Amino acid sequence: MGFWVLEAEPILPSVNEKLKGVCWVGSRQPLQGGELAALRDIGANAISQTPFGWQADKNKPEIRWSLDAERQWWGESARGIRATADSSINLGISNMLKPHLWARGSWPGEIEMNSEEDWVLWFENYKNFIVDYAKLAAELDFPILCIGTELEKTVHRRKEWLEIISSIREVYGGKLIYAANFTEFEHVTFWDELDYIGIQAYFPISQGQEPDLNQLKKGWKNPLASIEKLVRNYQLPVIFTEIGYCNTADAAAEPWVWPNERKESPLSEEVQARCYQAFFETAWKKPWLAGVYFWKWYPEGKRRDPDFSPQGLKAQEVLEVHFSSVD
Repeated sequence: MGFWVLEAEPILPSVNEKLKGVCWVGSRQPLQGGELAALRDIGANAISQTPFGWQADKNKPEIRWSLDAERQWWGESARGIRATADSSINLGISNMLKPHLWARGSWPGEIEMNSEEDWVLWFENYKNFIVDYAKLAAELDFPILCIGTELEKTVHRRKEWLEIISSIREVYGGKLIYAANFTEFEHVTFWDELDYIGIQAYFPISQGQEPDLNQLKKGWKNPLASIEKLVRNYQLPVIFTEIGYCNTADAAAEPWVWPNERKESPLSEEVQARCYQAFFETAWKKPWLAGVYFWKWYPEGKRRDPDFSPQGLKAQEVLEVHFSSVD
């Protein structure tokens, strides 16, 4: 007589307290005071800070950066990051350092070298860039460092990334995350060497304009199933390193599209707020979701239309309700 042996499904990771964050925009000038208190007042407990490295050509290995350049925006410089951290920590707001590469005329997902020799140079330059910021994160005692953002055409190169991660861990003892674009998170080869799975969660959750809340919630079904499969495989919690929606009627169809490409789209803070609500009624409830950072939050307040910022709009009211509630 035979017996069936049923293997138990692995228990999914679960977090007790979630990061309720925003992507903080580094300002041109020093903070005047009160900017972070306004963020604390809506229940946020986390920000990401983003300095930049500059790549003039997406297909060439040169990367330029400076922690404290004279012409750099104050909020993106080491001195600005330090001052912002000091102010936020005093209010109970934690910091993630999230350096980005700015690829001229392109975006990080298109960075790709044309030869193995150039790949060697690019990874060496990138390692030096990110290790400089790892040292800053260590100096400022930041609990989380994001080691890369949307570098989609590099993530199959496990060997090179493991060398970078090893170099980072030599100088920084906090938690590590990589911010994978929603199109690449299933293809990253080094999740097992990190502390979190990071996702830039600009998933399309509805087509067309003016979707209702039920349509938006249904739109999360497939993305969440794919993420949960990855969570089950790696046994790591997830952080949405970015998520955001413009205040336009078509915000849910292609959330990643920049505001300056939406000039013909009707404004709709109602759709933006519904997208936020759909997130909180679906993804936010997953026990493996360790936190979220909404793109984006200006120290001086919302500045243009259309924009990703929820500030002063109905989406901010949604944020406040859910960020202020007890988990």
